[in-house]
Amino acid sequence: MRASRLLSLLLLLQNRGQLTARQLADELEVSIRTIYRDVEALSASGVPVYGEGGPSGGYQLVAGYRTRLTGLTGGEAESLFLSAVPAAAAELGLGTMLAAAELKLLAALPAALRDRAGHVRQRFHLDVPGWFREADPTPHLAAVADAVWNQRRIRVDYQRWAGPTTRTLEPLGVVLKAGLWYVVARSAGQLRTYKVAQIVALEPLDEPFDRPPDFDLPTFWAAWARRYEKSVHVATAVVRLAPAAVERLPGVLGRAVADAVQRTSIGPDEVGWVTATIPVEKTEVAHRDLLKLGADVEVLEPPELRALMTETASRFAAAYLA
Repeated sequence: MRASRLLSLLLLLQNRGQLTARQLADELEVSIRTIYRDVEALSASGVPVYGEGGPSGGYQLVAGYRTRLTGLTGGEAESLFLSAVPAAAAELGLGTMLAAAELKLLAALPAALRDRAGHVRQRFHLDVPGWFREADPTPHLAAVADAVWNQRRIRVDYQRWAGPTTRTLEPLGVVLKAGLWYVVARSAGQLRTYKVAQIVALEPLDEPFDRPPDFDLPTFWAAWARRYEKSVHVATAVVRLAPAAVERLPGVLGRAVADAVQRTSIGPDEVGWVTATIPVEKTEVAHRDLLKLGADVEVLEPPELRALMTETASRFAAAYLA
Protein backbone atom coordinates (compact mmCIF):
# COMPACT_ATOMS: atom_id res chain seq x y z
CA MET A 1 0.00 0.00 0.00
CA ARG A 2 2.77 2.42 0.92
CA ALA A 3 4.75 1.59 -2.23
CA SER A 4 1.70 2.49 -4.33
CA ARG A 5 1.31 5.77 -2.41
CA LEU A 6 5.00 6.65 -2.84
CA LEU A 7 4.68 6.11 -6.58
CA SER A 8 1.55 8.27 -6.69
CA LEU A 9 3.35 11.02 -4.77
CA LEU A 10 6.27 10.86 -7.20
CA LEU A 11 3.99 11.02 -10.22
CA LEU A 12 2.07 13.95 -8.77
CA LEU A 13 5.29 15.92 -8.43
CA GLN A 14 6.41 14.88 -11.90
CA ASN A 15 3.13 15.86 -13.59
CA ARG A 16 2.19 18.99 -11.66
CA GLY A 17 5.48 20.45 -10.51
CA GLN A 18 5.73 22.09 -7.10
CA LEU A 19 3.08 21.06 -4.56
CA THR A 20 2.73 21.83 -0.86
CA ALA A 21 2.53 19.13 1.78
CA ARG A 22 -1.15 20.05 2.28
CA GLN A 23 -1.90 19.68 -1.45
CA LEU A 24 -0.18 16.29 -1.54
CA ALA A 25 -1.98 15.15 1.60
CA ASP A 26 -5.35 16.15 0.14
CA GLU A 27 -4.64 14.37 -3.15
CA LEU A 28 -3.49 11.15 -1.48
CA GLU A 29 -6.03 11.34 1.39
CA VAL A 30 -3.39 11.01 4.12
CA SER A 31 -2.06 13.26 6.87
CA ILE A 32 0.61 15.91 6.36
CA ARG A 33 2.87 13.98 8.74
CA THR A 34 2.57 10.95 6.41
CA ILE A 35 3.61 13.15 3.47
CA TYR A 36 6.72 14.26 5.40
CA ARG A 37 7.66 10.63 6.01
CA ASP A 38 6.97 9.64 2.41
CA VAL A 39 9.10 12.48 1.03
CA GLU A 40 11.96 11.39 3.28
CA ALA A 41 11.55 7.82 2.03
CA LEU A 42 11.66 8.96 -1.61
CA SER A 43 14.75 11.03 -0.98
CA ALA A 44 16.47 8.14 0.84
CA SER A 45 15.75 5.88 -2.16
CA GLY A 46 17.55 8.26 -4.51
CA VAL A 47 14.69 10.30 -5.92
CA PRO A 48 15.87 13.94 -6.24
CA VAL A 49 13.02 15.60 -4.35
CA TYR A 50 13.53 18.73 -2.31
CA GLY A 51 11.41 21.24 -0.41
CA GLU A 52 11.35 25.01 -0.14
CA GLY A 53 9.85 26.86 2.81
CA GLY A 54 7.73 29.97 2.92
CA PRO A 55 4.28 30.92 1.57
CA SER A 56 5.27 30.10 -2.02
CA GLY A 57 7.24 26.98 -1.16
CA GLY A 58 6.55 23.30 -1.50
CA TYR A 59 8.06 20.04 -2.71
CA GLN A 60 9.36 19.48 -6.22
CA LEU A 61 11.69 17.29 -8.26
CA VAL A 62 15.05 18.40 -9.59
CA ALA A 63 14.54 19.85 -13.08
CA GLY A 64 14.77 17.22 -15.81
CA TYR A 65 14.13 14.20 -13.59
CA ARG A 66 11.51 11.76 -14.89
CA THR A 67 10.56 8.30 -13.67
CA ARG A 68 9.68 5.43 -15.99
CA LEU A 69 7.70 3.53 -13.34
CA THR A 70 4.38 3.97 -15.11
CA GLY A 71 2.97 0.43 -15.41
CA LEU A 72 -0.77 0.16 -14.78
CA THR A 73 -2.29 -2.40 -12.42
CA GLY A 74 -5.27 -4.45 -13.60
CA GLY A 75 -7.71 -2.42 -11.52
CA GLU A 76 -6.31 0.86 -12.78
CA ALA A 77 -6.58 -0.27 -16.39
CA GLU A 78 -10.23 -1.26 -15.85
CA SER A 79 -10.99 2.10 -14.27
CA LEU A 80 -9.83 3.94 -17.40
CA PHE A 81 -12.98 2.84 -19.20
CA LEU A 82 -14.80 5.24 -16.86
CA SER A 83 -12.34 8.13 -17.16
CA ALA A 84 -14.94 10.31 -18.89
CA VAL A 85 -17.37 9.80 -16.00
CA PRO A 86 -15.43 10.36 -12.75
CA ALA A 87 -18.57 10.42 -10.61
CA ALA A 88 -19.54 7.01 -11.99
CA ALA A 89 -16.08 5.64 -11.22
CA ALA A 90 -16.40 6.90 -7.65
CA GLU A 91 -19.81 5.26 -7.21
CA LEU A 92 -18.36 1.98 -8.44
CA GLY A 93 -15.55 2.20 -5.90
CA LEU A 94 -12.92 2.87 -8.57
CA GLY A 95 -12.22 6.54 -7.88
CA THR A 96 -8.78 5.99 -6.33
CA MET A 97 -7.76 3.56 -9.08
CA LEU A 98 -8.86 6.03 -11.74
CA ALA A 99 -6.81 8.82 -10.20
CA ALA A 100 -3.72 6.60 -9.99
CA ALA A 101 -4.14 5.40 -13.57
CA GLU A 102 -4.47 8.95 -14.87
CA LEU A 103 -1.29 9.96 -13.06
CA LYS A 104 0.62 7.08 -14.61
CA LEU A 105 -0.65 7.85 -18.08
CA LEU A 106 0.25 11.53 -17.73
CA ALA A 107 3.71 10.58 -16.53
CA ALA A 108 4.28 8.50 -19.66
CA LEU A 109 3.23 11.29 -22.06
CA PRO A 110 5.54 13.89 -23.58
CA ALA A 111 5.14 17.38 -22.12
CA ALA A 112 3.13 18.67 -25.09
CA LEU A 113 0.63 15.83 -24.85
CA ARG A 114 0.33 16.20 -21.07
CA ASP A 115 -0.62 19.84 -21.57
CA ARG A 116 -3.14 18.82 -24.23
CA ALA A 117 -4.72 16.26 -21.90
CA GLY A 118 -5.12 18.96 -19.27
CA HIS A 119 -6.75 21.27 -21.80
CA VAL A 120 -9.27 18.59 -22.78
CA ARG A 121 -10.26 18.06 -19.14
CA GLN A 122 -10.90 21.78 -18.71
CA ARG A 123 -13.05 21.96 -21.85
CA PHE A 124 -15.22 18.82 -21.74
CA HIS A 125 -17.15 17.49 -18.77
CA LEU A 126 -19.91 14.88 -18.51
CA ASP A 127 -22.59 15.40 -15.82
CA VAL A 128 -24.84 12.34 -15.93
CA PRO A 129 -27.97 13.04 -13.78
CA GLY A 130 -30.77 15.10 -15.31
CA TRP A 131 -31.56 18.64 -14.28
CA PHE A 132 -33.19 19.31 -10.92
CA ARG A 133 -32.71 15.78 -9.64
CA GLU A 134 -30.09 13.90 -7.71
CA ALA A 135 -29.00 10.43 -8.70
CA ASP A 136 -30.88 7.69 -6.83
CA PRO A 137 -28.95 6.36 -3.82
CA THR A 138 -27.21 3.09 -4.67
CA PRO A 139 -25.50 1.82 -1.51
CA HIS A 140 -24.98 -1.64 -3.02
CA LEU A 141 -23.50 -0.50 -6.34
CA ALA A 142 -19.87 -1.15 -5.38
CA ALA A 143 -20.74 -4.69 -4.23
CA VAL A 144 -22.61 -5.33 -7.47
CA ALA A 145 -19.66 -4.07 -9.50
CA ASP A 146 -17.27 -6.26 -7.49
CA ALA A 147 -19.42 -9.30 -8.24
CA VAL A 148 -19.42 -8.39 -11.95
CA TRP A 149 -15.61 -8.08 -12.03
CA ASN A 150 -15.04 -11.30 -10.14
CA GLN A 151 -17.92 -13.34 -11.64
CA ARG A 152 -19.43 -14.18 -8.25
CA ARG A 153 -23.09 -14.76 -7.49
CA ILE A 154 -24.98 -12.44 -5.16
CA ARG A 155 -28.22 -12.86 -3.22
CA VAL A 156 -30.35 -9.72 -3.20
CA ASP A 157 -33.58 -8.52 -1.63
CA TYR A 158 -35.21 -6.57 -4.45
CA GLN A 159 -38.13 -4.15 -4.25
CA ARG A 160 -40.39 -4.75 -7.25
CA TRP A 161 -43.50 -2.74 -8.04
CA ALA A 162 -45.49 -5.86 -7.13
CA GLY A 163 -43.69 -6.28 -3.79
CA PRO A 164 -40.35 -7.45 -2.37
CA THR A 165 -38.60 -10.57 -3.61
CA THR A 166 -35.32 -12.41 -3.01
CA ARG A 167 -33.21 -13.48 -5.96
CA THR A 168 -29.84 -15.11 -6.57
CA LEU A 169 -28.16 -13.26 -9.42
CA GLU A 170 -25.23 -13.88 -11.71
CA PRO A 171 -24.34 -10.25 -12.53
CA LEU A 172 -22.97 -9.80 -16.04
CA GLY A 173 -22.67 -6.03 -16.31
CA VAL A 174 -23.75 -2.63 -15.02
CA VAL A 175 -25.22 0.18 -17.11
CA LEU A 176 -25.61 3.88 -16.31
CA LYS A 177 -28.66 5.27 -18.13
CA ALA A 178 -29.92 8.84 -17.59
CA GLY A 179 -28.43 8.95 -14.09
CA LEU A 180 -29.83 5.54 -13.09
CA TRP A 181 -27.74 2.42 -12.51
CA TYR A 182 -28.93 -0.96 -13.78
CA VAL A 183 -27.41 -4.42 -13.43
CA VAL A 184 -27.89 -7.02 -16.15
CA ALA A 185 -27.89 -10.43 -14.52
CA ARG A 186 -28.84 -14.03 -15.11
CA SER A 187 -31.42 -15.38 -12.69
CA ALA A 188 -32.93 -18.86 -12.90
CA GLY A 189 -31.37 -19.22 -16.35
CA GLN A 190 -32.91 -16.02 -17.75
CA LEU A 191 -31.30 -12.66 -18.51
CA ARG A 192 -33.00 -9.82 -16.66
CA THR A 193 -32.37 -6.16 -15.86
CA TYR A 194 -32.62 -4.73 -12.33
CA LYS A 195 -32.43 -1.20 -10.97
CA VAL A 196 -29.56 -1.08 -8.51
CA ALA A 197 -31.38 1.53 -6.41
CA GLN A 198 -34.14 -1.04 -5.75
CA ILE A 199 -31.73 -3.54 -4.20
CA VAL A 200 -32.47 -3.17 -0.49
CA ALA A 201 -30.05 -5.82 0.78
CA LEU A 202 -27.17 -7.75 -0.79
CA GLU A 203 -25.17 -10.80 0.28
CA PRO A 204 -22.03 -11.71 -1.70
CA LEU A 205 -21.80 -15.46 -2.29
CA ASP A 206 -18.58 -17.40 -2.63
CA GLU A 207 -19.96 -19.04 -5.77
CA PRO A 208 -18.27 -18.38 -9.12
CA PHE A 209 -20.22 -18.59 -12.36
CA ASP A 210 -19.32 -18.71 -16.04
CA ARG A 211 -20.39 -15.88 -18.31
CA PRO A 212 -22.42 -16.87 -21.37
CA PRO A 213 -19.82 -17.03 -24.16
CA ASP A 214 -22.01 -15.10 -26.61
CA PHE A 215 -23.13 -12.36 -24.19
CA ASP A 216 -22.34 -8.79 -25.32
CA LEU A 217 -23.44 -6.08 -22.89
CA PRO A 218 -23.91 -3.14 -25.34
CA THR A 219 -25.86 -5.33 -27.78
CA PHE A 220 -28.08 -6.76 -25.04
CA TRP A 221 -28.75 -3.33 -23.55
CA ALA A 222 -29.70 -1.75 -26.88
CA ALA A 223 -32.18 -4.53 -27.61
CA TRP A 224 -33.58 -4.52 -24.08
CA ALA A 225 -34.03 -0.72 -24.12
CA ARG A 226 -35.99 -0.90 -27.36
CA ARG A 227 -38.24 -3.65 -25.97
CA TYR A 228 -38.76 -1.70 -22.76
CA GLU A 229 -39.81 1.47 -24.55
CA LYS A 230 -42.33 -0.49 -26.59
CA SER A 231 -43.63 -2.37 -23.56
CA VAL A 232 -44.48 0.72 -21.53
CA HIS A 233 -46.56 2.20 -24.35
CA VAL A 234 -49.59 -0.04 -23.94
CA ALA A 235 -52.17 2.21 -25.63
CA THR A 236 -52.62 5.27 -27.84
CA ALA A 237 -54.26 8.65 -27.43
CA VAL A 238 -55.49 11.24 -29.91
CA VAL A 239 -54.39 14.73 -28.90
CA ARG A 240 -54.32 18.30 -30.17
CA LEU A 241 -51.01 20.04 -29.66
CA ALA A 242 -50.00 23.68 -29.79
CA PRO A 243 -46.76 24.54 -31.63
CA ALA A 244 -45.01 25.06 -28.29
CA ALA A 245 -46.02 21.57 -27.15
CA VAL A 246 -44.68 19.98 -30.35
CA GLU A 247 -41.32 21.66 -29.75
CA ARG A 248 -41.17 20.41 -26.14
CA LEU A 249 -42.21 16.82 -26.83
CA PRO A 250 -38.72 15.22 -27.12
CA GLY A 251 -37.66 16.53 -23.73
CA VAL A 252 -41.01 16.11 -21.95
CA LEU A 253 -42.49 12.87 -23.33
CA GLY A 254 -39.53 11.33 -25.15
CA ARG A 255 -38.39 10.70 -28.69
CA ALA A 256 -40.92 7.89 -29.37
CA VAL A 257 -43.85 10.26 -28.79
CA ALA A 258 -42.24 13.06 -30.77
CA ASP A 259 -41.64 10.68 -33.69
CA ALA A 260 -45.28 9.53 -33.55
CA VAL A 261 -46.45 13.13 -33.83
CA GLN A 262 -44.23 13.63 -36.86
CA ARG A 263 -45.71 10.51 -38.52
CA THR A 264 -49.40 10.98 -37.71
CA SER A 265 -50.02 14.71 -37.30
CA ILE A 266 -52.87 16.38 -39.18
CA GLY A 267 -52.85 20.13 -39.62
CA PRO A 268 -51.99 22.69 -38.51
CA ASP A 269 -55.47 24.18 -38.10
CA GLU A 270 -56.35 27.88 -38.21
CA VAL A 271 -54.63 28.55 -34.85
CA GLY A 272 -51.56 26.43 -35.58
CA TRP A 273 -52.48 23.32 -33.59
CA VAL A 274 -51.98 19.79 -34.94
CA THR A 275 -53.89 16.60 -34.21
CA ALA A 276 -51.89 13.39 -33.74
CA THR A 277 -52.05 9.85 -32.39
CA ILE A 278 -49.38 9.17 -29.77
CA PRO A 279 -48.32 6.09 -27.79
CA VAL A 280 -49.08 6.32 -24.06
CA GLU A 281 -48.71 4.28 -20.91
CA LYS A 282 -51.68 3.32 -18.75
CA THR A 283 -54.28 6.04 -18.21
CA GLU A 284 -52.98 7.33 -14.86
CA VAL A 285 -49.42 7.66 -16.16
CA ALA A 286 -50.53 9.27 -19.43
CA HIS A 287 -52.59 11.78 -17.43
CA ARG A 288 -49.59 12.70 -15.31
CA ASP A 289 -47.27 13.00 -18.31
CA LEU A 290 -49.60 15.07 -20.48
CA LEU A 291 -50.17 17.54 -17.65
CA LYS A 292 -46.53 18.53 -18.15
CA LEU A 293 -47.61 20.23 -21.37
CA GLY A 294 -50.10 22.41 -19.51
CA ALA A 295 -52.68 24.24 -21.63
CA ASP A 296 -50.80 23.40 -24.83
CA VAL A 297 -52.43 19.96 -25.15
CA GLU A 298 -56.03 18.77 -25.47
CA VAL A 299 -56.90 15.08 -25.20
CA LEU A 300 -59.58 13.97 -27.65
CA GLU A 301 -59.45 10.20 -27.07
CA PRO A 302 -59.76 7.86 -25.20
CA PRO A 303 -62.75 9.09 -23.18
CA GLU A 304 -61.37 7.99 -19.79
CA LEU A 305 -58.15 9.97 -20.31
CA ARG A 306 -60.08 13.03 -21.49
CA ALA A 307 -62.29 12.75 -18.39
CA LEU A 308 -59.23 12.74 -16.11
CA MET A 309 -57.79 15.80 -17.87
CA THR A 310 -61.16 17.56 -17.63
CA GLU A 311 -61.42 16.82 -13.91
CA THR A 312 -57.92 18.19 -13.31
CA ALA A 313 -58.65 21.31 -15.37
CA SER A 314 -61.81 21.90 -13.31
CA ARG A 315 -59.85 21.58 -10.07
CA PHE A 316 -57.28 24.07 -11.37
CA ALA A 317 -60.04 26.49 -12.28
CA ALA A 318 -61.66 26.11 -8.84
CA ALA A 319 -58.34 26.79 -7.12
CA TYR A 320 -57.30 29.81 -9.19
CA LEU A 321 -60.66 31.42 -10.00
CA ALA A 322 -62.31 31.11 -6.61
